Amino acid sequence: MNVLIDSTGTMYFADERETARNCPSCHAFSRMSPTAVPTFDELLLQKPRTIGVVLRCHACTAPVFLRYATRTFASNRVELSPQAFDVERTIEKFAFNYVPEDVETFFREALICYSHDQFQAFAAMCRRSAAVTFADLENSTKLRLFDSISDVREMAEIDQDTFALVMRIIFGGGPEPLLDLPMINTYQAAVLLEVMKDFLYQAYIRKGRLQHAMKVRKFFVQEAAARRVGRDD
Repeated sequence: MNVLIDSTGTMYFADERETARNCPSCHAFSRMSPTAVPTFDELLLQKPRTIGVVLRCHACTAPVFLRYATRTFASNRVELSPQAFDVERTIEKFAFNYVPEDVETFFREALICYSHDQFQAFAAMCRRSAAVTFADLENSTKLRLFDSISDVREMAEIDQDTFALVMRIIFGGGPEPLLDLPMINTYQAAVLLEVMKDFLYQAYIRKGRLQHAMKVRKFFVQEAAARRVGRDD
């Protein structure tokens, strides 16, 4: 797709004045239109290697900041690279209901690291998230989590080497737990992300949801029993 700015300062995406992208604010895949673009005269004068533009998300109206590399400067147009660099990245989402605050703090930072392709920092924050979880739970729960996460390999058909590395990150660690972290690549980081989500779900969210559901059921049963007693009286 050709991306260009013409002599009037209008930005085009092929033959359209809009494009579609994932919004880092609302996470929707939405149509977007330019709201702030460098002037054509300024571009011809300075001939920058990269430029910044601001689009408006049609789903949430939030500004979306992009950086484009310039390709060609002509008398009536400036052609840009079709691939834009997101100045703001979409942060991986996770529902932290029932997760303790200290665990949430570390895993939120882990998600930010992952979303910015900082995979070694992501692995370190995952280990720290797991370490805080283990400190919060009893040893018997740690063994249960080990067994439940072990089932993930077969269900997700993860190769043995990758899964062993992921388990080493989550369950490894001695007196200096951050010093023996293995290096991970993009695929291994993606697997670690999904396993960590399941890890926290098994550790806190599943139990929290079940306990909440039981409390709600108990409340309605007691309410119904109280109404029946009231009618009998």
